[in-house]
Order: sequence, then structure tokens, then C-alpha cells
Amino acid sequence: MIHIVRFAAFLFLLYAPVSEAATIYIDPGVGTLYRGDALTAAVRLMPDSQAGECINALDVVLTYTDNIQPVDISIGKSILNVWIEPPVINKEEKTITFAGGIPNGYCGRVEGDPRLTNVIAEIIFRSPGMQIGGSDDTTARIDFAPETQVLLNDGQGTRAPLTALGGTFTLDKNAGSGIVDDWREAVRADDVAPEEFSITLEKDSEGVYFNGKYFIVFSTTDKQTGISHYEVMEEPVLEFSNFTWGGVGSAWLRGESPYVLNDQSLNSVIRVKAIDKAGNEYIATYIPDESQQTLSRNELYSYIALGSLSVLFILLLLGTYFIVRRRRKLSATTKTKEDMSEDIV
Repeated sequence: MIHIVRFAAFLFLLYAPVSEAATIYIDPGVGTLYRGDALTAAVRLMPDSQAGECINALDVVLTYTDNIQPVDISIGKSILNVWIEPPVINKEEKTITFAGGIPNGYCGRVEGDPRLTNVIAEIIFRSPGMQIGGSDDTTARIDFAPETQVLLNDGQGTRAPLTALGGTFTLDKNAGSGIVDDWREAVRADDVAPEEFSITLEKDSEGVYFNGKYFIVFSTTDKQTGISHYEVMEEPVLEFSNFTWGGVGSAWLRGESPYVLNDQSLNSVIRVKAIDKAGNEYIATYIPDESQQTLSRNELYSYIALGSLSVLFILLLLGTYFIVRRRRKLSATTKTKEDMSEDIV
């Protein structure tokens, strides 16, 4: 896991213990899951507002018992806008890890705002729907591991003492009156595309990152169900190798930001498609400036091939012209001799 200490270093912050405290907790913290039900457990953060505490970074490690299974994660409503490590489910170790930050800090609910807007991530757990074997199996837990930490937005990157409250859920081996799956209903109801975004073209002139190759940076959010994944298309303006125009055969490739471009000549229209959990899409487009474009190797070969074909065509025309001219000349000479013979006779 990428530790949040790297994020603190990036913000030029230093570690130092302080007395302020923050609370990170699972919401809801208790409940009952019938066989086959799904639970949306929100990870929420509450700074110590009385102490004027603001949080700008956190590193979370969640553990869960093996009688429930995480099936999806949504960060569409997250207050984090910088993700050092997006949420990752490790089913073998039964952990969920993620790390991120808020450069301007999160200080708690804004006064007068009735909404509880402190969601870090929403994790969907499902009851496996199997018979519960013993008394210990009827209780499922979601806990925060000791590695979980938060850093303050105080200019020094101090680590705040943290109160972590997990969740305890009772598993009922019987089926309820109907399958409860709020997440599935939310996905079905989501008909809103991800938010608009732009693509930024970058290149490290010193060659430290990606060996000096061009790469693109992009990001967006989806407030309903969250982003599922991104796909990238590099659509050549001219496909000389196939002598086809318009990049009809270009394919969407799954990718993440930052994304190293395959076409380093920048002779392609770059498109990035953001797809949310419900399948809604938004496509951003970037057209490189002509001043940035160079000839690719394929284009160079294509130009050489076209030039060679042109030269051969010209030589063929010249050869045909001289052959026709010679035949006409021979025909004229033969006719003259025949005319002279007739005159002699």
C-alpha cells in the first residue's frame, strides 16, 4: 500500500504529534443482514471541530470477517479530491485499503448545511446467502486496522490521534421479506453521465518520468454511483499504413491517468471516455497543436513508399512515351520508304 506519508511529503509537511483528535467510523455501525442482502457501508470522517481541527490527508486500512464479502466501492460522494491510492479490495487478506487527501483541508460540516457531507468512500458488502454454521458466524465485523491514520492541515503535517469506530452486523440465515440491495437500486436509477473534464498533455523534458515520452493526465467524478473506469482512444488523423482516412479501426483501450501515449508523434486525436458504475459515459477530446506534431516512423515509411510509387509512375509514363514515339517514328520511316519505292516503279 502507498502510505499517506508520501502525500504529506508532497505537500512539504512534517510529522509531529498533537493533542487534537478525529473520528473515522462506519455508517451504519450496526444492523441486520438477511440471506442475500447487501449493505452500503459508508466510511465517514469527523474532525474535532471544537479544537478547530482540519484534515488534509488520510490512510485507511479496513479489515472484515469472512462471513460477508465486499462486492463494490463507490467514491462518487467522497470529500477526497486527490487519490494517492484508490480503494483496493484484497480478498485473500480480507482488507480494503485507500489513501488520499484534501489540499485545502476538511474541517467538518459547514455551519447551516443540514447534510452530513463527510463520506470518504462507500463500500458495498453482501451477505453470502449460505447457512450460518455456528453462533460465532452470525456476527460480521468491519474494523479499522491500526495502520489507519489522518494528518492535519496545519502546515506541519501533524498526525492526529484517531478514534476509529467499526461496524457490527448480525447475519440472519433466513431470507427477508424481499432482497434488500440499495446499491443495485442506485445503479439502476443512475442515468446521469460523469461530470465534464479535460485532458492535459504533459512531457518531462528531463526524461525522469516515462523516459521523456508524452503522456496525458485526466480525472473526473460521478456524484451518483462513481467512476467505474476510463478508456483511451488515439485516433490517427491519417492512417498511411492502411491508406484509410479517419481512424475507423481505432480501438478503445482501458487505462488510468497518467497514460503514456502510443503515438508519440502526436498525429492522433486523443479521446478519453469516463464510464460510471451504471454504464453512463462522457468523452473528452484533445487535439494536439500542429506545432507539436512530428512524423512518426510509419508515416515516414508511408511517405517514402508514396514517393517511390510516384517516381515509378513517372518513369512508367516516360517509358511509355518514348516507346510510343519510337514506334511512330519507325512507322513514319517505313511509310516513306514504301512511297519512294512506288515512285521508282
